[in-house]
Amino acid sequence: MEISAAGRLEVRITAADVGKRVSVRRLAGTEDTTEKFTDTVGVLTSWDSGVLTITRKSGESVRIPETSLVAGKVVPPAPARRRGPSATYQELAQVSARAWRPVESERLGEWELRAAAGYTRRANSVLPLGDPGLPLDEALTVVRRWYGDRGLPAYVQTATGGEGTQELLCAELERRGWTREVTAELWVGALAPVADRADASGVVLSRTADEAWLARYQRKGVSEVALKVLGSGPSVWFATVPGEGGEGADSAPAAIGRCVVDGRWAGFGAVEVDPALRRRGLASVVMAALASRALAEGASAAWLQVEAENVGARALYSGMRFSAHHAYHHYRDHRDGSS
Repeated sequence: MEISAAGRLEVRITAADVGKRVSVRRLAGTEDTTEKFTDTVGVLTSWDSGVLTITRKSGESVRIPETSLVAGKVVPPAPARRRGPSATYQELAQVSARAWRPVESERLGEWELRAAAGYTRRANSVLPLGDPGLPLDEALTVVRRWYGDRGLPAYVQTATGGEGTQELLCAELERRGWTREVTAELWVGALAPVADRADASGVVLSRTADEAWLARYQRKGVSEVALKVLGSGPSVWFATVPGEGGEGADSAPAAIGRCVVDGRWAGFGAVEVDPALRRRGLASVVMAALASRALAEGASAAWLQVEAENVGARALYSGMRFSAHHAYHHYRDHRDGSS
């Protein structure tokens, strides 16, 4: 907190600091005449009618009456992460988008409108990596119409918690009634330790998702559109650990995974294990096989996406020395998806 030469706490932020990362302390209440304070760090996304809104790294918005402020200052961007590969949000957003391509897309300035017949929010949402070339309200009207013409709800994918992320856009969407439906995190880590983690000699690698792989995949009844999305990306690999009956058996595989190699990056996804065989290290085996393949293609860094409530996955990836880079969110228009 900012402390003056006289030793007093001071508020050194104003409405002109909207869009900057700030740290504030406010009086949260009193109990038995003892003052209680709460600290909040995040991006100042608005200061209107005597109320500040600060968006935290998680995407949560905190409203703070200015009368409760006792100290505040602008702070530098979030400190550099202490482990794992260095990367900007822009780089990771582009890499992750290339790893999960829609079947149809259209540019709106620096925004990309993406559609894939409703298969996953990522492939059916706007990726706003800059200026849409129109005022926001007009751009959102175009977005609603574009998705409505395809019989789809309008989604915008945003990010928070990193340098260059979109806290201000999140706040503007919320003010217009858009609802945040899903929040997840993108984690990054070094690739070589993943490959060294387990013996992957029993894993079968393929360029396509065959019937056996799809039998273990959590999304059943996969359509041709879904297969196109699953197979999209610069260099895609599918991993399968055969079930007890061996490769080609009628039963579903013991475990599966997917990896997309793109330059220095390897992106992992769809790592799924037979519930009856969990806690046996099969997820590590799948990722080790895919990581070895990615290393052979010249990759050195890894990324993956994990939802906040997936405690098991977070524990697994943390053990592999992955760590969160930023959070991302899908905002849905509050109106019907029709135009």
